[in-house]
Amino acid sequence: MDSNGEQLISCTKWGSVDGQSIEKYTLKNNAGQEVDIVTYGATITSIRTPDKDGRIADVVLGFDKVEDYLSTVYKPYFGATIGRVANRIKNGEFTLNGKRYHVSKNAGQNSLHGGFKGWSSKIWNAAIQYNQLVLSLLSEDGDEGYPGDAIASVTFQLTIDGELRIEMKVFVTKATPINLTNHSYFNLAGHNGNASELYKHQFTLNADHWTVTDTESIPTGEIRSVLGTVMDLRNSTILGDVIDKVPGGGYDYNFCLRVNDTANERNLVAKVLHPTSGRYLQVFSNQPGVQFYTANFLPERQTPGIRGKNGTTYFKHGAFCLETQNYPDAVNQKNFPNSILEPGQLYRHTVIYKFGVVA
Repeated sequence: MDSNGEQLISCTKWGSVDGQSIEKYTLKNNAGQEVDIVTYGATITSIRTPDKDGRIADVVLGFDKVEDYLSTVYKPYFGATIGRVANRIKNGEFTLNGKRYHVSKNAGQNSLHGGFKGWSSKIWNAAIQYNQLVLSLLSEDGDEGYPGDAIASVTFQLTIDGELRIEMKVFVTKATPINLTNHSYFNLAGHNGNASELYKHQFTLNADHWTVTDTESIPTGEIRSVLGTVMDLRNSTILGDVIDKVPGGGYDYNFCLRVNDTANERNLVAKVLHPTSGRYLQVFSNQPGVQFYTANFLPERQTPGIRGKNGTTYFKHGAFCLETQNYPDAVNQKNFPNSILEPGQLYRHTVIYKFGVVA
């Protein structure tokens, strides 16, 4: 409870998967903001926050029931905690301490977001610690091909000043690559805003460079300056002015953040503003990279789309993701930041999503 006796976190049942009960936890503050998180995939299913006139809207994409998250027709990873390794691993393989490991190839010949049944598809254990929700998971040796047990926890906290703080921690029993992220899809006009509203958003990214990729979104190893290109988002940029110029039909690239101290959880990642509603999102993290993604792989407008919450249909460019992370395929790129976690070491990834309104 808070100082006024109000319950900060509540829990309800949210269906079941394979006979295991799924729980939904609601975090709230006294500023009218609420966040729903479910134990399936440690997934954020809803973020409700006011606009400049006090009107509440849900600003993340998601589904009404857990069964929809199990669908294999589309796997957008709405709101999920991604692990053991977010993003892609080339050819689903890497060498570690002289041994060649082969992990699940669930994206053509490559591995994506932890494999066929990554951490986004697992049921996490939950505990409430005062004003924090702590979800935990044991990923056993050999899970999706990865070596060693990984003991993970994700802590969610919603503060009075509109910060959704997420702290991800991992310990391991064998050396293994670790790179977690949260895969929330945002639209500050509301989750039903779709592309017409997304194009009005103004983005600022704190990045001077980006990692060049091939046609399968695998990094080539080149780290290129954003200067003079559509990757230069260092100054506030209206998405609709540039998205048609971006290779691949929109942004889906890792940006190398200007990070002075990786121990500093408040390194600025990005600022986003939706002028009509007045809502803004600021992102802070201790990670070296961020995947800026504009939902290019959601269905095209002329298709039935994806049926989401409250009967809303989601389409291409209906939202954006800012996935803080290590650089993709770092396990195979020696010039990228180290992604190997050794026994006795702690992986600690902090990301803060701060929601507010402009005056």
